[in-house]
Amino acid sequence: MPEATFHFPPGFKWGVATASHQVEGNNTNNQWWEWEQQEGRIKQGHTSGRACDWWENAEADFDRAAAMGLNALRLSIEWSRVEPEPGRFDNAVLERYREMLRGLQQRGLEPMVTLHHFSNPLWLEQQGAWINEGTISYFVRYVERIVKLLGDQVTLWCTINEPNVYAVMSYLYGLFPPGQRDFKATRVVLQNMLKAHGAAYRAIHRLQPAAKVGLAHNLRFFDPANPRSLLDRLVASVLDRGFNRATFDAVWKGWWSLPMGFGPAWSLRHTLDWVGLNYYTRDLVAFDRGAKETLFSRLTHAPDAELLDGGYGELYPEGLRRAIKRLWRMRLPIYITENGIPDSDDDQRPAALLLHLHQLWKILQNNIPVQGYYHWTLVDNFEWAEGWTLPFGLIEMDPATGIRIPRPSADLYTAIVRGNAITPALLDAYAPRLRPRILPD
Repeated sequence: MPEATFHFPPGFKWGVATASHQVEGNNTNNQWWEWEQQEGRIKQGHTSGRACDWWENAEADFDRAAAMGLNALRLSIEWSRVEPEPGRFDNAVLERYREMLRGLQQRGLEPMVTLHHFSNPLWLEQQGAWINEGTISYFVRYVERIVKLLGDQVTLWCTINEPNVYAVMSYLYGLFPPGQRDFKATRVVLQNMLKAHGAAYRAIHRLQPAAKVGLAHNLRFFDPANPRSLLDRLVASVLDRGFNRATFDAVWKGWWSLPMGFGPAWSLRHTLDWVGLNYYTRDLVAFDRGAKETLFSRLTHAPDAELLDGGYGELYPEGLRRAIKRLWRMRLPIYITENGIPDSDDDQRPAALLLHLHQLWKILQNNIPVQGYYHWTLVDNFEWAEGWTLPFGLIEMDPATGIRIPRPSADLYTAIVRGNAITPALLDAYAPRLRPRILPD
């Protein structure tokens, strides 16, 4: 019987990722809270409510993360708390964030701080938010205040989480607030968010020269359903350019490309010290002449795919390795800033975790500098338009009571982290069916 242990580099960052609105609770002053109160916006009428109660008691979950042996945690700052009215910053809120960051450091958890993760102050939303170019200067003002007051606790900054997802879900598909379906608006929003990233990058470095500043990008593969079909390949390429390539053309090459038009964006060139990868799944794309609203594309999945809970897509761990290889073209350090699956009964997550981390181990053998892995997420949280119906947590949480119960995958992740390796014993204990796949004869 073949045996092999897959070791990760010394000092590798093992963490979990979170976002303020999804875990803090009672973020009543942002556009998401207002959206949740409207009938039909959130699946099953769910609301975030107290969420995971982090605003009052994040430290209890910090303790849980530390007990797992983690050495990193990604969290975000809630702009609507920090600046509840334009130009008025709440010092008590900033002190609470300082307390949280200090608490992470005391537990040996290095913070990665995201400055925008989908939520806007209501006052900003009422002014058009990211469709308004003036938001760029508002964002820089907010970022400067955060860095001035919290920069002694943070070195690793993520300016904006998934600007491509925000733009598409909010302004093309209409599933996020403000619920628009306008291709031109989608393009404008994505451009403004990337301009804001570039301006924030430079502002952070002015204030904190040693800072490491990046962007978290959701890279989703669009593979042609029939690789021999020219039309399938064409529509897959169009979707890939709009969702993936346009962002990196801007922030790395300094060039606006489709769907944002053509032209220079020199101020954005090389505004990354590292790049963050949020990877979950992929789509197969078929040409559909009747699907004008989706650029003549129809999304499907491989016929033999293992499907994830909640219609979330297919389990495709090979995509993590493909995505890292693609990002490595920029020759920048890489962080896996999000990766996980929704799985209430934990019957898929242990295998999914092992498969994805094995793909990560493979890429590390090529000396590609992946610095860390942040699992999404520690505790079940409020999953935006899906409400509480997509449980991503290593730890189960009842949103009504806040009671937490670790899932078997939490024990698996703990064992991997503490050993800094995947071992045959872990495969046999948590996913024996994977032995021939990961340890072939």
